[in-house]
Amino acid sequence: MELTLLGTGGPAGLPLPDCPCARCAAATGSEARAATAVLVDSTLLLDLTPGPAFAAARAGRSLSGVRQVLLTHPHDGPAPEVPAGLPAPVRLPDRQELALISGHRVRALALDSPGTGYLVTGPDGERLLHLPPGAAPAGVGGGAGHGGLCDTVLMDVAGRPDALAGLREAGLVGAGTDVVAVHLGHAVPPGAELHRRLAAAGARAVPDGTTLTAGAYHGGADGPEVPRRTLVLGGARSGKSVEAERRLAAFPGVVYVATSGTRDGDPEWAARVAEHRERRPASWRTEETCDLVPLLEREGPPLLIDCLALWLTHTMDEVEAWDDTRWARGGAAELSARVHTLLEAVRRTPRLLVAVSNEVGSGVVPATPAGRRFRDELGRLNARFGEECEHVLLTVAGVALPLR
Repeated sequence: MELTLLGTGGPAGLPLPDCPCARCAAATGSEARAATAVLVDSTLLLDLTPGPAFAAARAGRSLSGVRQVLLTHPHDGPAPEVPAGLPAPVRLPDRQELALISGHRVRALALDSPGTGYLVTGPDGERLLHLPPGAAPAGVGGGAGHGGLCDTVLMDVAGRPDALAGLREAGLVGAGTDVVAVHLGHAVPPGAELHRRLAAAGARAVPDGTTLTAGAYHGGADGPEVPRRTLVLGGARSGKSVEAERRLAAFPGVVYVATSGTRDGDPEWAARVAEHRERRPASWRTEETCDLVPLLEREGPPLLIDCLALWLTHTMDEVEAWDDTRWARGGAAELSARVHTLLEAVRRTPRLLVAVSNEVGSGVVPATPAGRRFRDELGRLNARFGEECEHVLLTVAGVALPLR
């Protein structure tokens, strides 16, 4: 089943007319996108893009063989342009099935927002899931009634990463599924940042006019390979926790490991903790612990550890590292052993892992020996932890800079 993407942008396209913002300024060349529409085997058209006949011609395709046009979402403003000779576009009622003379079968899926999703099965059994902007299927638990794994998924990955997590949990998206981000509009990050974020979610973006073959994708060999271990560094309020959470937003059942514990009588700290909790998806589970090794050693869903600096503080408390005499007489060796055990667990972990830590050493030198000791040990921990990770990022002013 051949899928030609006549457009990959949001309903208003990208860039927006007369918009001077950074996102629109970066949307040039292959990053400029018309409204999303997909031509399936030159016989089925899902949604309409401006000038669809010309868009098809630019992609080396013709609309002359199209026998069905299906819309997925309400169109604001003027009615979409329908070239002469095309059938009138319609939206199928939820859960209705349509059989085309070409051998394609289409099932309309109910969504959690206005619009309709379509599950298209080709003549040879390949499966395409196409979703409108800002939408996720309703009631796909366990993949029931949807026939299992999809070969290709076209969806709003940037706007609804939680929808991708739900599809993974339901068994509709797996390692061999080609997840392509469409409906890319004004809210997406500019330039290379978009592709980096999509790759972390196991998805990709392609230029308008690209033709894909459903079932021909083979995971990391052909597209983005999700790094198994990632370290996110940054200073205070740099956006490091937001970046770490974003990297796992498209995966189900994440375990958020909070190493901070509780601080009775500290309302400011309680407000910080509450802010983090409110930002996390409701489906994530939280564990408040500094006992990281057992979590890393067990099979299970992805782990997000926030953060290593607080883990180190807890561990240095336990080995009495703040006492100079105790430090010299065994505290340093005991801390080194615990760090080694943690890093061994990171190296062997079977789980998808994202860890957060504070970047230190670029500011004022601490005034006390204990402060300098902590700074030095955290710098060493960050360096050694980073050696075990496929990806290392540094966040500055909310921007994640890839170091590896």
